[in-house]
Amino acid sequence: MRKHLLKLASLLSIALAVALFAPQRAAADDDEDPPSRVARLSYAHGNVSFNPSGTDDWVSVAVNRPLTTGDKLWTDNDSRAELHLGSAAIRLSNNTGFSFLNLDDHMAQVRLTEGTLNVRVRRLEQDEAFEIDTPNLAFSILRPGNYKINVNEAGDTTLVTVRDGEGEVTGGGSAYTVHARESGTFAGTEQLDADIQRFGNDDDDFDHWCGDRDRREDHSTSSRYVSSDVIGYEDLDDNGGWRPVPEYGTVWFPHTTVVGWAPYRYGHWAWISPWGWTWVDDEPWGFAPFHYGRWVVVTGVWGWVPCPPRPVAVVGVVYVRPVYAPALVAWVGGPHFSIGIGIGGGGGVGVAWFPLGPRDVYCPSYHVSERYVRNVNVTNTTVINQTNITNVYNNVYVNKTVNVTNIKYQNQTAPNAVTATSHQAFTSSQPVAHNMVKVDAREVASAPVAPMTPSVAPQQHSVLGGGAAPGRPPAASFSRAVVAKTAPPPPPVSFAKQQQAVQANGGRPPAISQLRQVPAENVQQARANVKIAPPAQPGTARNVQANRPAGNVQNNQNNTQNNQGNAQNNQGNARNNNNRPPSINPSLPANPGNRNVNAPANSGNAPGNSGNSKGYNDRPPSSRPANSYSSNNVNPQLDQRHQQQLEQLRQKQDQERQRIEQQQIQQRQKADQQRADEARQQQLNQRHEQQLQQLEQKHGQEQQKLQQRQQQERQKQAPPPNKPPRDEKKPPQHG
Repeated sequence: MRKHLLKLASLLSIALAVALFAPQRAAADDDEDPPSRVARLSYAHGNVSFNPSGTDDWVSVAVNRPLTTGDKLWTDNDSRAELHLGSAAIRLSNNTGFSFLNLDDHMAQVRLTEGTLNVRVRRLEQDEAFEIDTPNLAFSILRPGNYKINVNEAGDTTLVTVRDGEGEVTGGGSAYTVHARESGTFAGTEQLDADIQRFGNDDDDFDHWCGDRDRREDHSTSSRYVSSDVIGYEDLDDNGGWRPVPEYGTVWFPHTTVVGWAPYRYGHWAWISPWGWTWVDDEPWGFAPFHYGRWVVVTGVWGWVPCPPRPVAVVGVVYVRPVYAPALVAWVGGPHFSIGIGIGGGGGVGVAWFPLGPRDVYCPSYHVSERYVRNVNVTNTTVINQTNITNVYNNVYVNKTVNVTNIKYQNQTAPNAVTATSHQAFTSSQPVAHNMVKVDAREVASAPVAPMTPSVAPQQHSVLGGGAAPGRPPAASFSRAVVAKTAPPPPPVSFAKQQQAVQANGGRPPAISQLRQVPAENVQQARANVKIAPPAQPGTARNVQANRPAGNVQNNQNNTQNNQGNAQNNQGNARNNNNRPPSINPSLPANPGNRNVNAPANSGNAPGNSGNSKGYNDRPPSSRPANSYSSNNVNPQLDQRHQQQLEQLRQKQDQERQRIEQQQIQQRQKADQQRADEARQQQLNQRHEQQLQQLEQKHGQEQQKLQQRQQQERQKQAPPPNKPPRDEKKPPQHG
């Protein structure tokens, strides 16, 4: 009996050890996962310079380049840039120095050394923070809204304008709350001289441009079919059409003018740590369809199957936002394939790949946990089988299977699906379309497939992305220190040391823990550029009470206890509604005169939770709709009617395009059956491309005419400007 008890006790102790160890191991594995989001350069005008993390080189940057921690941007004279994070948009005016101190799943920490940026935050989750650090203060965004921050050329004054939302300024030992429809000027470095006032509608050209970009997102048709957390979805409206497809739901079809177009062919490869080889597409819409979702061929035409739309919050259902992937492709090669790829250290003369289909499992080549592999697949396609994900994970990551022979990929045998290029073009970020290698379809169909990126170490050009040198920004702009409320992570190590770690890891991206162990150069110098703000006390700004409506001041002073009660109620409700995004209604006008009476009192400006990266107690318990650049002259009914007209025109044009595409496919199939020679097929392709180009030109003219007619209707309905009073006629004077 005693022996059985001892045996039972031993088994229980082992089970307890496993139970205790498993969560720790899972947590440790999760810490190795890269962030599930990046920032996308969605717009660049003029001379925009880019400094990739870990390098000293400034180069020109292509739209669709993913940006992450350590990356820097400079917009020169008459230049602008726009970044998207999914739930937020960041826009840079001219002569602006910008970089990411930190960008992960919970923190977006921006360094602004000079110039002007606009931030539009559409959602702010309970465990998410957004901080903008300038040379004399740290500005924490507390609510969804629209914010403008300007740093003067000397770097000793920051202007913070809150169109809608709420934020907190920390610096010089003081903290100040800036409410909606307020503008604060904060001068000085060691001690802030704060002046907060109500601001009027004195918008400049940069403000108008930001407003136009916001309205473009708010009216996006694509948000009905794809999650609003998918970065770049707003660019799909003008560049393709949505069509229902059995089995896959509503699928997006790009409007291209290239005969034989295929995904992941018109762009280049770049090395971006910690993900490794990353696809950067040439098309202005080429971000969302290449980093989320899946591709499928429907009646001979490529279509993109998106992530499902962001659901309305449901109690008990946990929402996971779509996880960014560097490139959703599988890799072709092996000793019997004429192109071959460098798998497992083997030397191939080229690299070949094809897009994953809705049922295919994506296998990251960087170090990840099982939970990450599951999330990066299930959040990007609803067709995939979760059991299949587990089986593939065990084969690839546990059993270390290099070539997959028992899995049939959906697009491996699709016509014109495989793209191949030379090893040199791949590693030097050269345009793939200009350096393609011809492959045999029969060899591709029987070639082994590798689920992970080939083991090819990057070079310096791989990080720079092939950009030319546009000239360096002013040295003082990026050597200037900024004030931070939240301590950022250590600066990324140099690419030279990253390259050594990649080579030591067999040509694959090293784990995040490995990169942390690599000694970084100039750590003290990098840290000298960030000064942690000292503990702050509530500050009193000049003019703040005089310029704030008296009713609100009284309510703020008398309802502090109500705030506490409401905060408790909201925290209790947050447990049931953590996944519900704050409602966004851009059609509602701003309401500066009737701010929520339960808004935080101005006396409660001290920072609340600077030491906790996963929870932010200084956030107001309620979030109001983010409303940017509202105009009293906008007619909601007219605006809605115009939007419907544009959607109907796009739908009609897409149907016309679909008919022409099918006619062209039938003509090419007929030419193949008749075994037309290469010259005849080339002539047919040229005629088809001209036909598509003429169609795009025709559709563009139709949309332009509609927009001009709509603009005339808006001008007719706009109220006339206020006329000055007419001068009274003076009686004639007689001499």
